[in-house]
Amino acid sequence: MAAAVVRPKGLLIDTHIHLFDDKRYPYHKSAVYKPAASPLDAYAKFVAEAKIDHTIIVHPEPYQDDHAYLEYCFQNEPSPGFFKGTCLYDPIDPATPKRMEELIRRNPKRIVALRVHVNRKPGEAPTVAGAIRDRDLRHPQMKKTWEAAGKLGLGIQMHFIPHWGKQIGELATQFPQVPVILDHLARAGQGTAAEYNEVLGLAKLPRVVMKFSGWRYSSRQEHPYLDAKPLVRRTYDAFGADRMLWGGLGHNGEEFAKAVEVFEAMFDFAAEKDKAKIRGLSAAKLFSF
Repeated sequence: MAAAVVRPKGLLIDTHIHLFDDKRYPYHKSAVYKPAASPLDAYAKFVAEAKIDHTIIVHPEPYQDDHAYLEYCFQNEPSPGFFKGTCLYDPIDPATPKRMEELIRRNPKRIVALRVHVNRKPGEAPTVAGAIRDRDLRHPQMKKTWEAAGKLGLGIQMHFIPHWGKQIGELATQFPQVPVILDHLARAGQGTAAEYNEVLGLAKLPRVVMKFSGWRYSSRQEHPYLDAKPLVRRTYDAFGADRMLWGGLGHNGEEFAKAVEVFEAMFDFAAEKDKAKIRGLSAAKLFSF
């Protein structure tokens, strides 16, 4: 149980959790995967035990652009203001700016970012329809979507492999007012050293932040993934504690204990005040908790 885990001190915000309830809210016909249920009721009990202060629900691909379950979670959250979330719409669809606006209107101060997935291998053609992933980052409508997100007060949350860091930088440079959240250490293990250097170069843009999550994507070892520690240190040195977030604290006590162990092992070099920023203070500032 989470109660047996030594909870880290200070504000604790999980910036990356997926919740699913396929019995009450069936998955989309274009779902790219169909996971086992991780419903709100069980998660609410866990966060009470773990004493997590807030959570960002990262709206998951099995639901595609249907946000009904995300809205259900907002309406039935563990405590007032506990959740915020991301949205998923087709970034090259001209209807997306209006759809984001409508979702925000129904859920004021809840939606923090549009998530964009670009995980296709170099050389593979971008998609133009079907499941919402792997669209062309240089598509003209992509710029319009980023611009609309900025006007709506949203960030762009990038789920990508390092190869696409350069193109993300092109967009981030054109829209410097838009926060850009880089998921999962940019899945560093799925790119070259040179490509990850491009990702680290994004740190020169002041509104780009890195999420310490999905650490297994950057490791060839099992828990606690210590071979990724040098990469984590380089990332920390580039972005700093003010622009790093912690996500993926788990759905239950066992997962939470492992996440805490990984965090403490990876950041044992950092001062406590800086670890406190990564655990929650930086997220509170970015997402206005």
